[in-house]
Parts: sequence; C-alpha cells; structure tokens
Amino acid sequence: MTSQARLKSFLLWDLSKKRSVDEYGVSRIPSSPSGPLEAPADGNMTEELPLYRSYKRRWYGLCALMLLNLIASWCWLTFAPISNSVAAFYHLSSESPVNWLATVILFGYGLGSVPCAFILNRRGVKTSMLISAILLVVGNWIRVAGAKCNGGKGSFGVLMLGQIIIGFGQPFALNAPSYFSDMWFTSNSRISANALASLSNPLGGAIGQLVSPILVTKPNQFPDMILYVAIIGTVVCLPSLFVPARPPLPPCPSSATPKFAFNKSARLLLYNRRFVIVFILFSVLVGFFNSFSSLINQIMEPYGYTSDDAGIDGAIMILAGLVFSAIISPILDRTHNFLLAIRIQIPVISICYICLIFTQTKSRQLPGPYVVSGVLGAASFSLLPVALEWVQEQVFPVSPELTSSILWIGGNFLGGIFILIMDALKAPPNEGDPPGNMTRSLIFQAVVAAAVIPLPFMLGNREQTRNRRVELDAEMGRPRPRPNVDDEDLLEV
Repeated sequence: MTSQARLKSFLLWDLSKKRSVDEYGVSRIPSSPSGPLEAPADGNMTEELPLYRSYKRRWYGLCALMLLNLIASWCWLTFAPISNSVAAFYHLSSESPVNWLATVILFGYGLGSVPCAFILNRRGVKTSMLISAILLVVGNWIRVAGAKCNGGKGSFGVLMLGQIIIGFGQPFALNAPSYFSDMWFTSNSRISANALASLSNPLGGAIGQLVSPILVTKPNQFPDMILYVAIIGTVVCLPSLFVPARPPLPPCPSSATPKFAFNKSARLLLYNRRFVIVFILFSVLVGFFNSFSSLINQIMEPYGYTSDDAGIDGAIMILAGLVFSAIISPILDRTHNFLLAIRIQIPVISICYICLIFTQTKSRQLPGPYVVSGVLGAASFSLLPVALEWVQEQVFPVSPELTSSILWIGGNFLGGIFILIMDALKAPPNEGDPPGNMTRSLIFQAVVAAAVIPLPFMLGNREQTRNRRVELDAEMGRPRPRPNVDDEDLLEV
C-alpha cells in the first residue's frame, strides 16, 4: 500500500470512530418540531444524528471577514496613487519615504503573522478577527492624528506609526480565509469561499487606487481623505463582533479531522517538496504584485501619465482579477483541476511582467498598460485561492492556519524587499530617458518572474498530487480497521 493510501485509510478510520452522540456532545443535537431529540439507550445515533451540516450563518462570517480584508488593503494602498501629493503635504524631498508607508505594512504583516497563527490555532477565527478589527480601527485613527496634528501640518512619524499598527492587524484577517473555509465549507465550495475572502483584500486596494486620486487633487485635501477612510474603516469592522466562533457540526469529514500540532506540522512542511515549491512561487509572485501595486504611480508618472491614469490602471488590474476569479473559482470547486490551473496561470503572470517593460511610452498611450494590467490581474487573482487551497490538499491534515500564514509571510516579506530594490533601481530625477524612469526596476521584476516559470512543472503528476481532502470527503462512509501509518507518509522522498 502506498503512503497516500495508508494516510487516507488512517483518516477514514479515525473519522469513523466519531459517529456517536458522545463524540460531538448531546448539546449539539438539533431540536425537532416535536421537541428535543433523545439519544437511544446505547448512545448510538448514527442514523438519526446529522453528522455534517452546512450552516447559512457561515455567509455572515465570510462577509465580515471580507470587510476586514477590504479595509486593510485600502489602508495599505491609500498613498500609492497620490505619492506626489503626500510628499508635497509633508514637505518631503522625494517620494521614497512615501514608499515606506506601504513597505512597513508588508514587514509589519510578517511580524504579526507569527502570533496570528497561534491565535487561529488556539483561540479560533473569531478571536483573530476581533484582534484585526481593533488594530485596524486604532491604526486608522492614529493616521488621522498624523494628518491633522501640528495645526494641520501633520506629522509623518505619527502617520507611519498608524501604518505599522495596521500592518500588525492585517494578517489576523488575511491569514484566516483558509482556516475559515476549512471549518465552515465543504470541498465543493472552499475555493469560492477562499476567493471571496482573500480577494476582498485586493478589492480594497482597487477602491484605494480609484478613490484616493478623486479625493486628493491638491495636497491640502489629504487630511480629509484620511479622516473619511478612518470613519469607513470603523464602521466595516463592527460586524466582526457578531461572528460565530465555530459551527455546531462540521460541514464534511475533512473539516472534522483533527489537525496535527504546530511542531509536527512545521516539520512536515519543511520536508514537503511541493509545499516548498509553492512557497517560492507564492512569495515571488505575491511579492511582485504588492510592489507593483505600491509603485504604479511612480512607474507611470515619468512618461506623462497622471495620478488618475495610474489609479485607473491599478483598479483595472484588480477588478479584472476579481471578475475572472468569480468565473473560474466555482468551476475549479467542481472539477478540482487545481494543478492544471496553476501551470497555466504562472507562465501567463510571468509574461505579463515582461510585457510591462514595453507598455510605458512617452506618447502616453493607455491601452497597452491597461490591457497588460488587466491580464496580469486576472491571472494573479485567480491563482491566489487556488494555490492556498491546493497546497492544503497536499499537506492535509496539517493545520491550514499554519500553511496560509507561512505563504503570506513569504509574499509580504518579499513584497517589502522588492519595493526597496525597485526604488533603489529608479533613475535619478535629473537622469534617464525620461528622467526618473523605473525601466531597470521593471527589468528586474521581469527577470525574476521569468525564472520561476519552470517550478510549477516540477510539482508532480496527477497521481502524485491527489487532493486528499476532496478524496476523503468523497470516500468517507464506513468504519474501517485501523491501518499502520506514521508521520513519514507526509514527507517527500
């Protein structure tokens, strides 16, 4: 028997033991119209008790999680399309300090992801969302103080402090979708649920890309825009107070399967070849998406494009991604062709980064940047939930909060590093053709993105990359004799 077969047999046996009222608790038995159900004398309610159930309240929790991710990303990209106005308001010598307003959130995200993983594992998604909501609200109002203090002149240091606090709060929302979908949704809807929650984060970025240039046409309008974002952020964080902690009954067998402890999970991930490959891919491509989104105004501005042009370009990239993800996610939920999607999307993303080198022109032609950004967004956004869910299929029953946290740490950390590198490669204001261009930065971006194209083809074939949770949910049904299995079945040879 192969290692995957032994693992599946073990999981089926482990779940088959949990078919009694005693395992789930009599208090979780739903009431019938004639009164509460009573357990038989032998305590076995295999036929009467619904062991698995999907609850409508899961959609409320998903919407609350979407709102948190939306406002967190809006705060992250508040300054990207108006970097010149922010520099003028604070009398900065260049736009490089403004880049740090996005970079500190990415680094703060990495630091916050460590306690976030433990909070999700020990206290659950509700506690994680509450922490995120509190930090986002506090960070937003500190930003308001940083824009309005000193008699209206503001303090760039206080503004930066608010950004750091928002960065700490972001992972408690963005790392939660994989955990939330595993707990509340079945194998036939997890990609869609993860897509809705995860992609609301870039939707917030799209709103920021569009709204900031509209509200800030002059530097003195900047403080009012920060105030409006803080008010909206406070309101959208309120639904997190009423999110249920967990479903009374699991939606499917894979949700009910006990997950490995953190130390065991970390060891298995370290030696799992497919996870390591996905970690590299995820980190590089998410990192470049973060850096490109943060620097888009500075990339386009030297060629005569306006802040509005840059904001629309960023919004097209994000909105195209959301629309395509809404189409492809339900299809993948039903076909489960995750690996095929990954192998198509990653080369497309890399080609788009190469094309970005040639789309910026002095003639200020908009169709080229808009088309390439739209394709880049469609491929990048649809890849995001697929990668998060596929890697969990490969390492199941490793804790989903640990896998998603590690992947997001890599993506945000490299995003911060890429911003610093691309800013350093930027031509000086009085040099280059045109002066201040970021052509070298775009070449760096394209070369690294092209280097990862072979990696998805090293993940293995269909037989080696079977979807463990999907197969478990499909085959769960009958008690089985306990097989011999150990942790090495999750290690790659």
